[in-house]
Amino acid sequence: MEDLKALLTSLVRNAVRLEIGAGDGPVIGRFGGAPDVPEGFEWPHFVTDTYLDNEVKPRPLSFLCQFDCAALAPLDTDSLLPREGVLSFFYELDSQPWGYDPKDAGGARVYWFPDQAALAPAAFPADLAGWGRMPPLPVRGRQAVEYPSYEEFPLPFLKDALQAAPGRNIWNLFDEVRDALPGYAEQPQPCHRLLGWPVIIQNAMLLECELVSRGYYLGSGWKSIPEVEQKEAEETAWKDWLLLFQLDSGVTAENFDLMFGDSGSIYFYIRKEDLAARRFDRVWLIQQCC
Repeated sequence: MEDLKALLTSLVRNAVRLEIGAGDGPVIGRFGGAPDVPEGFEWPHFVTDTYLDNEVKPRPLSFLCQFDCAALAPLDTDSLLPREGVLSFFYELDSQPWGYDPKDAGGARVYWFPDQAALAPAAFPADLAGWGRMPPLPVRGRQAVEYPSYEEFPLPFLKDALQAAPGRNIWNLFDEVRDALPGYAEQPQPCHRLLGWPVIIQNAMLLECELVSRGYYLGSGWKSIPEVEQKEAEETAWKDWLLLFQLDSGVTAENFDLMFGDSGSIYFYIRKEDLAARRFDRVWLIQQCC
């Protein structure tokens, strides 16, 4: 029990919880509307077909959110994000790539524009459907402390913990220890956030990010992946990847209701070294839904 408590405590992460539309706290960004971009910005497109038609063609990504990094800085207590400029997120809403296929690369994009004074509202592409042009809503933030969920926790350690507590249910043991930790609280729904740990709907995503980035297609299971490769990826994924941004379904406004799959969420992940180097072109997106 004490070993499990110590490890969980070592894995605490600071996060920025987000409220879109109404809410409390300082405004740190904007959902929807036209993104602020530098001169010469090329609107991102993703080549795909959709359920609406079978035509493979370039399709414009929808603009999701942008964050004022200077306004965000006081809430980013680990100083992981840029301290100046604007951080912007895009996603292709017609096809809604899930992220289990290496070919999904480009279906989501993140841009960091360091010089905020040089930005101006972009013109929407003519081929971006009206529902892909989302209404502008303020985004407010507050700092939070988060611990990993059971699904995201390293299973080998849980097995060791159970050996030290024979006869205990593994889920109950984990919940009992985590629920007593300082700052832990049930996470509200929806639970948009920057950084921290994700609210998982299906399965842990760190290993999925690592394997897909190595070129493995995961849509038909993982049986084709060599066991040695999986074990190596487990170590790499746990050490290297972290959540950058989670956006849930349920953002609403007049005549607008954002939906990913069946009441799902999208998760932007990034390697720690890429975040430090501001290589936001290397993010990986995963969608999960009920």
